[in-house]
Amino acid sequence: MQTVSENACFGGTQGVHTHASDVCGCDMTFGLFLPEEARIGPVPVLWYLSGLTCTHENAMVKAGAQGWAAEQGIALVFPDTSPRGDGVANDGAFDLGQGAGFYVNATQAPWAPHFRMWDYVATELPALLGAEFPLDMDRQAITGHSMGGHGALTLAMSLPGRFRSVSAFSPICNPTGGDWGRKQFAAYLGPDESAWEAHDASLLMADRGFDGPMLVDTGTSDQFLDLLRPETLAAAAFARRQQGSVRMQPGYDHSYFFISTFMEDHVAFHAEALWRD
Repeated sequence: MQTVSENACFGGTQGVHTHASDVCGCDMTFGLFLPEEARIGPVPVLWYLSGLTCTHENAMVKAGAQGWAAEQGIALVFPDTSPRGDGVANDGAFDLGQGAGFYVNATQAPWAPHFRMWDYVATELPALLGAEFPLDMDRQAITGHSMGGHGALTLAMSLPGRFRSVSAFSPICNPTGGDWGRKQFAAYLGPDESAWEAHDASLLMADRGFDGPMLVDTGTSDQFLDLLRPETLAAAAFARRQQGSVRMQPGYDHSYFFISTFMEDHVAFHAEALWRD
């Protein structure tokens, strides 16, 4: 692992690090904010998974999360959204290939050799973080935006006991039922739609739910509402009587202006779960 940069930030440190990923078969980059308390001992961890076209940097710079995390004494992890490099498959469309990993393990050519973002976020990167930084990996929570909200919800419901809480901003809630999902799942996972179901938050909610509190925010003026399909997740959550809230925020769109507005709510929501004994 190599440290690309470190900057003082709200009494703590915002770092950017690279490492050779065995899972993805290329170098991967992630951001990590450590609050001041990390100088004394391990601190809880909040993951932030970003959306289409983003790198580790977008939320790190635009989401306004570090100040709220510093108040709560928790770390923030900002992974990249896909493998990258000259030898990594790509596509001319913004919603497939590099920058659009969709947090799945691809099984189809040409994506399978590198696009293993599920294993990267679920296994490889947590192991690296726990070994290299003062983090309490028994206290983890996860959030994300759009494609990253899809990833946060599906990881949380598929890894019971791993995350104490889950939240999402404008998540892709029903990818098997919309164009943000069907296109990518067909490319990455193949034509058998039964293989897609394990990566659909609404289907997972109906099948198993989440073993903790959930918070989901979407803007009523989100320009991608028909692709996000928040009504499917809300219906499944209410039918299951899932602990949590699914909120529609009046007038907000899909941008980081929306995310930064409600970031304090989400960080406080996770901090309550992370610090609970």
